[in-house]
Amino acid sequence: MIIIAGLVLSGMAQKKYDYDFQNPSLSIEKRVNDLVSRLTLEEKVSQMLNAAPAIDRLRIPAYDWWNECLHGVARTKFKTTSYPQAIGMAATFDTDAMKTMGDYTAEEGRAVNNESSRNNSHVRYVGLTYWTPNINIFRDPRWGRGHSPASPSSSPRSSSATGRR
Repeated sequence: MIIIAGLVLSGMAQKKYDYDFQNPSLSIEKRVNDLVSRLTLEEKVSQMLNAAPAIDRLRIPAYDWWNECLHGVARTKFKTTSYPQAIGMAATFDTDAMKTMGDYTAEEGRAVNNESSRNNSHVRYVGLTYWTPNINIFRDPRWGRGHSPASPSSSPRSSSATGRR
């Protein structure tokens, strides 16, 4: 009797979704295929911009992909931590400190997104897509090492250590 009651209650407690792509218990492949099959060609094209508009009929909010966190969550109205430029952090060769800064940046980025989502704000610099840092060993044949503002270092040793983290 208890088992039957548990099964009935668990079935009643399951959340209902209007579309398969909204159901987190389904595989990513099934969810993506469902979503793409529902989008019109015009809607698909509109999502290729960094400022992707909402698709109201599917309850997909607007999303702006433009954001960076090279040395902390940047360009937000929220108070977040700012760290030294990437080349300065790399010069320390302290991968534990860089990992800690990355962890804090991820936490702050999630907090910014959570608060913005709570307020139904989907403007630039509040999403979860961050374009930096990247591991890019860039060298100029004329003078050797260079400094890419989006790369921790031009040193193969430092970049490989950062990439392993």
